[in-house]
This record gives sequence, structure tokens and C-alpha cells, in this order.
Amino acid sequence: MKILSLVWVALAILVSSCNQVKETPKVKAVMSAESQKNMSPDAALKDLMEGNERYVSGNMINRDLTEQIKATTNGQFPKAVVLACIDSRVPVEYIFDQGVGDIFVARVAGNIEDVDLLGSMEYGVGVAGSKIILVMGHENCGAVKSAIKKVDVGSENVTALLNEIEPAILEVEGERDYKNKDYFDCVVKNNVLQTIEDIRKRSKIIRDLEAKGQIKVVGAYYSLKDGKVSLLEDERKCCDHR
Repeated sequence: MKILSLVWVALAILVSSCNQVKETPKVKAVMSAESQKNMSPDAALKDLMEGNERYVSGNMINRDLTEQIKATTNGQFPKAVVLACIDSRVPVEYIFDQGVGDIFVARVAGNIEDVDLLGSMEYGVGVAGSKIILVMGHENCGAVKSAIKKVDVGSENVTALLNEIEPAILEVEGERDYKNKDYFDCVVKNNVLQTIEDIRKRSKIIRDLEAKGQIKVVGAYYSLKDGKVSLLEDERKCCDHR
């Protein structure tokens, strides 16, 4: 009987603990004009990277999305603009554990930039006040693989898109072989850095805001294996795989 009583006590404690977890209040707060204004580019980047750590560990913030939708109906004040690939395995808001109204997300195969995306990013930082432009490539990118293979599907649009990746390929030494993982990863990362270089070159607004320290433009690489985001230095040595 004594052992049975101890078992019941243990079960009661376990049930109580589970109930406490369930009762954890959901986060309703969203980015406000004041919080965005007071956030530095470094703080915005830190927030994104800490969110990725929560994503990888499975300890994501419990948000009340219904209330966040209501709270952002009349305005939005995102902290960052993320330019990512359209790949379905790269769920940007989840990756950085962000809620409604936290970040702008622009997506295009191969995370390249064109006039429309440049205009969108300029709007994000120049009009809406975001503090970070983060360009993120990812492991085993289909667009980059197709560009390396020089895939031709009979579409001028696809060919034009893949041609945007070609300069990043040409900068990487070694045999043009997507089956070589080191080479493939190198091209993916180099493509991110090339996109950042093009953004700075083609956008005076972004270039000037960055020069004043009001924003940061950074590159990142997403691992499909473990969900981890790694920041890329603005230099080519990260691609020195030889």
C-alpha cells in the first residue's frame, strides 16, 4: 500500500507539472513603432539568431497568433527584411522563431535580387524602418544546382533567373560539379555574398543607410540537416574549400 501511495503521489506531481506547462501564457505582444525605433541593427540581428537557437532546440515561443493578427491590423513595424529562396524546406518565420508583424520576407529561387526585390527591400528599410537586410542561402539549393548544371527547360524566364547565379559560380575554382558537396556549398555561400554585393551596388538608399549605421546587410547559410543558421562573413574565404 505504501508503494502504491508513492506511485499516486508521483503521478499527481507529473500531472500538475504538465498542467503548469499548458497554462504558460501565450505571447500576444508584437513589434511596435517604439520598439522598432529603439532597436539597433545589432540587436535586431541578435534577436534573429537567438530565435534560430530556439528553433533548433525546439523551445520556440508560444504565441497567440490570433491576438497578434488583431494587433497588427492597423500597422506593422518589422525589425528585419529576409531575402530567402522559395524552397519549401526553408520556412523563414519558423527558422527565426518570429511572430506576426516581426519580419518582412522576400522569396525567390536562388535568393537573387532584381528590380522588384530591390524596391521591396528599399521599402522595408527606407520606409518601414527595418534594421536588418539578411540574405539567406541554404544547403542543397535547387536553383543553384540547376545553375551549376546549366539546366535548360525551354523557358527564357528560368534561364534568365539561373544566369543571375552564374557570376557566383565563375568565382569558385574547381570542377563545376554539384555532386561535390564542398563545391556546391561554396557556390551557395558565394551566391549569397554576390547578392549582397549587387544590392549595395544597385541601391543607393540601402548603401547610404548602411554607411550611416542605421541598418546592416548580412549574409547567412541555412542547414537543412539541423535547421541551424550560420552567418557569413562579407569575404570570399568562407568558400575556400580547396
